Amino acid sequence: MTLIPQLIFALILAFGIGFFVRNVKKLSRNIKLGKEINRTDRPGERWRNMALIALGQQKMVVRPIAGLLHIIVYIGFVIINIEVLEIVIDGLFGTHRVFAFMGGLYDVLIGSFEILAFLVVVSVVIFWIRRNIIRLQRFIKPEMKGWPKNDANIILYFEVVLMFLFLLMNATDLQLQSLGAAHYTEAGAFPVSQYLLPLVDGMSQSALFLVERTAWWLHIVGILIFLNYLYYSKHLHILLAFPNTWFAKLQPKGQLDNLEAVTKEVQLMMDPNADPFAAPAEDEVEGEPGKFGASDVMDLNRVQLLNAYTCTECGRCTSECPANQTGKKLSPRKIMMDTRDRLEEVGKNIDANNGVFKEDGKQLLDDYITREELWACTSCNACVEACPVSIDPLSIIMDMRRYLVMEQSAAPVELNNMMSNIENNGAPWPFNQMDRLNWKDE
Repeated sequence: MTLIPQLIFALILAFGIGFFVRNVKKLSRNIKLGKEINRTDRPGERWRNMALIALGQQKMVVRPIAGLLHIIVYIGFVIINIEVLEIVIDGLFGTHRVFAFMGGLYDVLIGSFEILAFLVVVSVVIFWIRRNIIRLQRFIKPEMKGWPKNDANIILYFEVVLMFLFLLMNATDLQLQSLGAAHYTEAGAFPVSQYLLPLVDGMSQSALFLVERTAWWLHIVGILIFLNYLYYSKHLHILLAFPNTWFAKLQPKGQLDNLEAVTKEVQLMMDPNADPFAAPAEDEVEGEPGKFGASDVMDLNRVQLLNAYTCTECGRCTSECPANQTGKKLSPRKIMMDTRDRLEEVGKNIDANNGVFKEDGKQLLDDYITREELWACTSCNACVEACPVSIDPLSIIMDMRRYLVMEQSAAPVELNNMMSNIENNGAPWPFNQMDRLNWKDE
């Protein structure tokens, strides 16, 4: 009979981890729908960026209040979850506080876990107030209505409940230790949970044991639920911030990537020795011409799709966007959210059709992101600079603009006029080259 809890725990753990692995595979498959891109140059700089930005939270503290609170929650969750290792071992082998043999070090660890848990609760409450009472402008934009708002609040509630269960588990454990209950040897320091003792004072040992075990089970099951909720939530950035910052663009922010096909054409035109009618070399394989730019998620590269899944929906990009600040429809955050939503839709399509995408008559352009949004962008890179996890919304905007211009000839009239003038007159103005200096005679 004593093995039944261990078997149940093993089954729950296996199911939770198995479901998480399944979602990770689905996530990887969706990202690989994008075009391959080589972002492995300058590895030293990439590791440095990941350490400073993802692990060190370097860009979060640009806004000190939110940054400090986020660091507390981040450190709290990472360090407190070290105790999950002890819980897993206890659950699988039927032990209780298996690391108690560490003595004073164990007391320090448990005590620091509790202080961090309390700070996490305080930080989360402040986050909730900022979102729901103060209602900061970047949290109430149109794209944050409905599920995005609920998702953010669900995560906050989750964090508070997990921290409370952790502290309640320790409070009842402390009370059982003081009563000399079997298997509850004195171990750990409880600087925060000791103040919860009035809640359990006067309970019998059996009642205390029931509360302690209930809190213990709910805590570990809650962590597994939280782990699997990440895939459906904006909180995927907890995991994806690390690869995202590693694969981030290292070139100057104002440097745009040239299309390889166009670059080759220009080089051919500029080379006086090139034969435009020459057959391709034997090692060159001429395939179907690729699409210029992007109209759907499959036209984007894998880093851009990784960006979409990494988006935290914090809204720093949108709050810095000059187009958005002046009332335009463009929101860089919405660009990333729309890209992720379309990618998820494509993934579900593949799941429903035995691993093959079946044309659904939709695309990212027009069905999710409007042309008005794309042309509102000033390409100033403010959104890229503001993102705390090195997401690049501008690259998606530019690729979709390229599609409109180069595949559909659907640029705005002003831009078409300018390009025609450059082609005919060698300048963006509608004047013949011979007439450019006529103004000096006026």
